[in-house]
Amino acid sequence: MNESGNKKRSADENCGCVPVDGPIRVAVITLSDTRSRDNDRSGDRIVDLLKSAGHQLVQRELIRDEPQQLIELLDAIIAQGDAQAVVTTGGTGLAARDQTIDAIQRILDAELPGFGEHFRRLSIDEIGPSAMLSRATAGRIGRTMIFCLPGSTGAVQTGVQQCILPILRHTVGLVWDDAKSESDRKDISSRR
Repeated sequence: MNESGNKKRSADENCGCVPVDGPIRVAVITLSDTRSRDNDRSGDRIVDLLKSAGHQLVQRELIRDEPQQLIELLDAIIAQGDAQAVVTTGGTGLAARDQTIDAIQRILDAELPGFGEHFRRLSIDEIGPSAMLSRATAGRIGRTMIFCLPGSTGAVQTGVQQCILPILRHTVGLVWDDAKSESDRKDISSRR
């Protein structure tokens, strides 16, 4: 119940969207200059949490935090049409090498500012004011949802459990119609 005594509604209640049956198909991308598949605990945690919630991993990648490489990978994932959502981990900070958010924001069709705001609010409760240094964000590219989380395992845990999973089915229901639209296939690298 919320503060006024009313029951909290789920994201799907009365939204008017068509519910998505079955597992959501998700790609996971780790952006790091130092990690390998052997020590990518944050990527592993995302996969575990998504699978535990009944969703399907369709692709997993680990790349350097290089904007062009990320854009090309997203272009390929979206063109294949298998992933309804993409979750990234890493590259959301303020260091010069943290370029994930800059690259993503250039190619988003729609940004969800509330996602990052909610993530930072939860993170402040967990780790204090340093949570404000994260530029975690989410949005839509064509009909594919993208969620960008920091690289720490704790941030991934919070982000997936408390930010992504509660809205994943709802957001995919709003933007996905299982048909490969022309907007899904267009070359996102030309949006730079």
